[in-house]
Amino acid sequence: MDLKDQIKVIADRTKHKDQIQTEEATKNAFVMPFLQSLGYDVFNPLEVVPEFIADIGIKKGEKIDYAIFKDGNPTILIECKHWAQNLNIHDGQLLRYFHVSKAKFGILTNGIVYRFYSDLVSPNKMDEKPFLEFNIIDVKDNQIEELKKFHKTNFDAESIVNTASELKFMNELKILLNLELTNPTPEFVKHFAKQVYPSVVTAKILEQFTELTKKSVQQHISDLITERLKTALSKEDEKINEINISIEPNLEESSKINTTEEELEGFMIVKTILRQKTPATRITYRDAQSYFAVFLDDNNRKAVCRLYLNGVKKYIGTFDENKKEIKNEIGNLDEIFNYSDLLLKTIEAYEK
Repeated sequence: MDLKDQIKVIADRTKHKDQIQTEEATKNAFVMPFLQSLGYDVFNPLEVVPEFIADIGIKKGEKIDYAIFKDGNPTILIECKHWAQNLNIHDGQLLRYFHVSKAKFGILTNGIVYRFYSDLVSPNKMDEKPFLEFNIIDVKDNQIEELKKFHKTNFDAESIVNTASELKFMNELKILLNLELTNPTPEFVKHFAKQVYPSVVTAKILEQFTELTKKSVQQHISDLITERLKTALSKEDEKINEINISIEPNLEESSKINTTEEELEGFMIVKTILRQKTPATRITYRDAQSYFAVFLDDNNRKAVCRLYLNGVKKYIGTFDENKKEIKNEIGNLDEIFNYSDLLLKTIEAYEK
């Protein structure tokens, strides 16, 4: 299994988290399997050291839950808490351990939420905010890509630090943007209100523009998505029936295949995503009884994805580096956009 599949297996275990009563059980059920998914041998004391001793000032024999060693030195410290605990009240403990060790990274986790820290602001002093944070129940594709950098086979501390700073600030900016777009602050509202309102922005006007700003932002985002789909559909609608299919089904199978409007709309979404990397004319499809497949250059060896839209549940099938299909459930067609990075990487792999 690739990393994403292994993470999903761990995520499935969290359905039974209420039966896990202790911190030690949390480590065994969630944290140790997570470290194994990153390629580390949790039973090798030269690689993963449990209860690592870190003397803190006058306190001797203080222990951190795990330390991952490389070349004889601790490089990642891991502090674990019970799955139900709030991590916000425990980051100070990891900070103290980090300060007195040679480790370059610290992980604070309750087995479900993982926070990755480094010393990007001040050397040898752990940052107050993590540069990477994810919830294992809802891990995103881009977070999986960041996690792969911590896999034993890929781990390069210097390389991670070089990209961690940008990742940290991008994450913080996205959080701020999300807050402003969902619940705009007075400063954010004033910035726009002053440019469109011809008089003084009083408290009453500010209140009015706060609601107007929220609605405007939501409508603009909706319009962007709608326009993107509309443009793709209008430009490509006439070409759909002209797509060359190299493998023709026999007449009996063909009579059972019904290409639906939903499948064509899904194809247009995939095509819209892929047009960032390749001309639209190179993206083709073939419909089958059980799925709707999208290809590059109508080549059976260059499958980009499969859409399963005719059942009670809907899925998108993507392909890993070994061309193994991974099916992911989607609630609606818009969720296809969540797999944009994977689809684009598949195209890039075929182009090499």
